[in-house]
Amino acid sequence: MDRSDVAGMVRKMMASVTGRFSKPAPLYYPWMLVGLLWLVSFLNSADRAILNAVKPLLRDAFAVSDIQLGIIDTVFFWTYAVCAFLFGRIGDSVRRRNMILFGLLFWSTATGFMPVATGFAMLLGMRTLVAVGESTYYPTATALIGAWHKPAIRSRALAIHQTAVFAGGGFGAWAAGKLADKYGWSMPFVFFAALGIVVLALLLFTLRDDSPATQPQGAKPVSDPLRLILANPAALLLCGVFFLATAASSAVLNWCNTYAHDVLGLNLADSALVGPVMITTAGFFSVLVGGWLSDTFAARSPTGRFTVLAIGLGLAALFLLPFPWAGSVVVVAILLFATSFGKGLFDGCIYAALHDVMPDAARATSAGLMTMMGFLGAGISTVALPAIAVHTGLAAGFTMMAALYLIAVFALLAGRPMIRRVMQQMQAETAHA
Repeated sequence: MDRSDVAGMVRKMMASVTGRFSKPAPLYYPWMLVGLLWLVSFLNSADRAILNAVKPLLRDAFAVSDIQLGIIDTVFFWTYAVCAFLFGRIGDSVRRRNMILFGLLFWSTATGFMPVATGFAMLLGMRTLVAVGESTYYPTATALIGAWHKPAIRSRALAIHQTAVFAGGGFGAWAAGKLADKYGWSMPFVFFAALGIVVLALLLFTLRDDSPATQPQGAKPVSDPLRLILANPAALLLCGVFFLATAASSAVLNWCNTYAHDVLGLNLADSALVGPVMITTAGFFSVLVGGWLSDTFAARSPTGRFTVLAIGLGLAALFLLPFPWAGSVVVVAILLFATSFGKGLFDGCIYAALHDVMPDAARATSAGLMTMMGFLGAGISTVALPAIAVHTGLAAGFTMMAALYLIAVFALLAGRPMIRRVMQQMQAETAHA
């Protein structure tokens, strides 16, 4: 087969894909889209969870401390934060399909090259590349789902997509622990990188861009989405709340595995079962409950989704408070499950709540800004927690995270009148458009 034959085959394949996408989408496509992006979100979260599962092995292999591992987490989160905002802004300007495909290829490749690291500096550098790739996904994906689903069911669609974060985090940590126990710390990175390439091949033939229904003729594009966001106090409030909530939950998630290994004396796989798997299992189910409650409350009150946000974070704080008195594996597992169930209620409607106060043309940018704030918080808390734990222990450090949840609850309750005014203004502008 010569070069011209190969080129001809490529042209035929691209023509086939283009022809497929030129046809109207089937009626079931909005839910098919959720399923496709669920797979991508699963890998996004699983690839992120690998490092947490193999931290004890990395300490031995590279002679690094918990503080250094915390620095790797922090640099990951802060890189993700800044890039999520940048790519979110781009996601409102380019084909969202292409952004998702590019990101999946980039972070899967970077994950697969993690085993070439030979020391702390290379671990830090390779993990930073993974963060850059993963940051392309969530702002654009949530905007794409929101474009294909009507407001009445948007929370449920986004909540189903959100379950992949918990499934990927839980299964990813457990599978990484099993693979690392048997084959060494590098095998999980190679395994999940290969899965990413398989999913990429599937998306090339199935993933579409925004629904035509969200692109009405004559609509004026938003020239500066960031200015629109900065002028919206409800969107800024959600960014602040997401900062606090993500800081608290990430600190617990990133160090519960180490706590179970070092304090409870469990192996890596069992540590993942008590920590990340318990957390993500709770989140998997509660995010669906949160999505359903969000749509139900929103049908009764314009600020209904914000009520669910406050309820979820209140429960998350309540079950972190008694952590220092948890003296057994069972009690630790129960508390982690319960606090994560509350956080899952929050996760089930946070992006839908943002969509309630932002127009479609600026949703990827606003989701990127909110994600940036959340991961900035995660970076701070993830390195602060082990530093605090030197003096107090990890259990007391986990309890301190409850204060962040409670501040967020107060902000949501105090901001309800302002949120209502913003939503009324947005409805009035839509009616006059």
